[in-house]
Amino acid sequence: MGHIKEPDGVDFIIKGKPLTEKEKKAISEFIKADKKRIAKQKARRTSVAKRTKKVIA
Repeated sequence: MGHIKEPDGVDFIIKGKPLTEKEKKAISEFIKADKKRIAKQKARRTSVAKRTKKVIA
């Protein structure tokens, strides 16, 4: 997410309800799973890069 600059003379007020423990846990589990998925993809990319040989012309 990017930062939204407030125009002069305008205030953005955001009121959100607090998260429940169940929602916090669900978000935490999602973040953990996503980090594992990203790490797995990075590991796969580096192993593929190591296997390829450079062709000298």
